[in-house]
Amino acid sequence: MENRFDACVVGSGMGGLTSAALLAQKGLTVAVLEQNYLPGGCTSSYWRKGFVFETGATTLVGLDKGMPLKYLLDKTGIHLPARKLALPMQVVLADGTIINRYEAIEDWITEAERIFGSKGQRPFWEFCYDVSRFVWDASLRFREFPPSSFYDLVKLAFRARITDFSYARWSFSSMAELLQKHGLDQNERFVAFVNEQLLITAQNRMEEVNVLFGATALCYTNYGNYYLDGGMINLINPLVDYIEGKGGVVALKCRAEKIATNGERYVIDTSKGTFESNYVIGAVPINNLREVFPQIQRNGVKDMPSKTLNSAFQLSIGFRPRKHFDAIHYQIHLHAPLSGIKSKSIFLSLSHPLDETRSDVEGLMVASVTTHIPHPEGTEIASDILEKEIIDTLEHHNFLDRKDIVYKHNSGPKAWEKWTGRKWGFVGGYPQYMKIRPWQMLNARLGPKRAYLCGDTSYPGQGIPGTVLSGIIAAEKLSRDWL
Repeated sequence: MENRFDACVVGSGMGGLTSAALLAQKGLTVAVLEQNYLPGGCTSSYWRKGFVFETGATTLVGLDKGMPLKYLLDKTGIHLPARKLALPMQVVLADGTIINRYEAIEDWITEAERIFGSKGQRPFWEFCYDVSRFVWDASLRFREFPPSSFYDLVKLAFRARITDFSYARWSFSSMAELLQKHGLDQNERFVAFVNEQLLITAQNRMEEVNVLFGATALCYTNYGNYYLDGGMINLINPLVDYIEGKGGVVALKCRAEKIATNGERYVIDTSKGTFESNYVIGAVPINNLREVFPQIQRNGVKDMPSKTLNSAFQLSIGFRPRKHFDAIHYQIHLHAPLSGIKSKSIFLSLSHPLDETRSDVEGLMVASVTTHIPHPEGTEIASDILEKEIIDTLEHHNFLDRKDIVYKHNSGPKAWEKWTGRKWGFVGGYPQYMKIRPWQMLNARLGPKRAYLCGDTSYPGQGIPGTVLSGIIAAEKLSRDWL
């Protein structure tokens, strides 16, 4: 049989490609099965009407020493010609106040005190930054986490340090409690700022985000933020090339329809024929995986209900710029929630002014605007109204003039579901909830022998660094179990 591999990975997002590349690096032949005509899932780019637009992710973090993406690149020898951003982000408050999210922690604390007042800001941000450094160090040190075998527990105990326990206790406290501890819970301006920032990376509000994840989420601008000319597809393509260079295959327009076992091997029926492998890694949301992999249903793996998830409304714009931009990423707080979806902020990402590859016409730029849509199942959105409200906001804050827009199109939950195949158009990572402790999140081991999980519905699955980490953990557990 031609389509025989050591491992098959279902889904070509950053989690799936990470696990595939690391297994290929160990000498396994790997097939990555992708239902779309482009690899990358929610981290990719596509050409339309003379512009290159992003499919989802627009921020690139994780290239610093000790972070997951750097680990992956070091293991594979892949080099990314990334531009480091001098200013990771600006936040525009509802009253028009502009906040510079500086990378250097001292610069950021000074800015936070200027905007929100000096009370509590320094100890709050110094603590958050300290926690974030612990989380990134522990993430790669504890690649068996969360544990699901005796061997995992032994390795975790072996690698543990006394100081780890003082940090671990913060998984029992919420970010709302941390604000209260520092006397910041009555600072309405700061509370609104924190809630909207947490939505970007933790997908939830401070009452539901534990301190370990929340502090790390708030501090992602205090690490290197980068940009890739030509879009995120140029993060994906080197991984595809690496996997194929090691004898693997990235099969596009190849939707997995059923995963079953045949003795000691997995048999995967797809829209392009049957694949066989010793191991299988699901790199799609658990809801999707359960529909094609009956065995995991019998192992107690449950769906994630729509009411716990988010989709997004995205407006992609090609336009003629008339000003210099101080940053390329902006979060804009709104005077009133957007119609029908109650979103109180939008996130704007621009193409880099020195990147001449995002438009067929010299001098034009690309803008991507996204906002959250909670509980996407059956949600009907008034896309024309949302589009108008967003452009009104961009005009109000002098980001662009609507007469300078050359091309635009929008995407809601149905478009996201069609593009990614993800149930209900769910995007952005599984939100944090206080009732789910870090060790209770979905494990890389699915239950059936030789079956694993990665992507943004498994631990920890938040943004590119978290999704890459999930792929590292899946490859690590598979390797330790069987190789």
